[in-house]
Amino acid sequence: MRLSFLIIAVLIAIIGVPAGAQDEAKQSTPPAQGGGDLRSAVQNPISSLISLPFKFTFDYGAPNGEASFLNIQPVVPITVGSWNLVNRAIIPLIDSPGEVAGTPGIPNPITGNGATGLGDINYSLFLSPVKYETAIWGMGPSITIPTATDKEIGSEKWSMGPTGVVLFQPKWGTFGGLVRQLWSVAGDSDRDDVNQTLFEPFLNYNLPRGWYLISDIIIIANWEADSSNTWTVPLGGGVGKLFKIGSQAINARAEAYYNVEKPDNAPNWQWGFTVQLLFPK
Repeated sequence: MRLSFLIIAVLIAIIGVPAGAQDEAKQSTPPAQGGGDLRSAVQNPISSLISLPFKFTFDYGAPNGEASFLNIQPVVPITVGSWNLVNRAIIPLIDSPGEVAGTPGIPNPITGNGATGLGDINYSLFLSPVKYETAIWGMGPSITIPTATDKEIGSEKWSMGPTGVVLFQPKWGTFGGLVRQLWSVAGDSDRDDVNQTLFEPFLNYNLPRGWYLISDIIIIANWEADSSNTWTVPLGGGVGKLFKIGSQAINARAEAYYNVEKPDNAPNWQWGFTVQLLFPK
């Protein structure tokens, strides 16, 4: 896969440090942020933590072949009074063999010979209170911009809708869910409309020395598809760890998921890993 070479290069750039800095790497959880645990902030998608995740995903088992994705997902929160404005973007680089269904960024894939390039960029803004009692929540608008460099890896539609997240953080970890609904509002009239619901339940169980178990499932409903191809429902999980290389705090995790329900042209398996650069205040 052509994108694999780019993924390897980006990974080397992220974790590559001089030999001297390797000696300074700390294998414990990085220091707390603002009186709270950094691991808790990482597991909260709307925390006040600035971060730069690189999410690498590989699909296997689709009839048309394997697809790979590199999602660059910067998170920049801004505090205004008693509210956090959490800016989240998804900038996807995609290598697709053509018409691979069941992926969030390509709601209505079309037949083709395959393409590699930039997909449609999604931006979400969450309004969340700085102080909370039990439940942590945020909500706001989400918009997908038709930035794809090839029609096979994009929708050619402007889409928008609401998004929201609710989570809880007991002593043992984090659990909650994120939901997003997108409807197309403009774009190429020859392409199918977008009517997609994404539901992302997540669960983190903390372990000693910065390790944690994770299940971060992305359930997709494509309401424009026929009833037998509407749902993509994966099951699975993985493991992650917080650590430092020199002064840079990093969160890394690896996961694998199996689609127990999927459209005809969707993959059977999906596995991937995420390297997230953290910038605590």
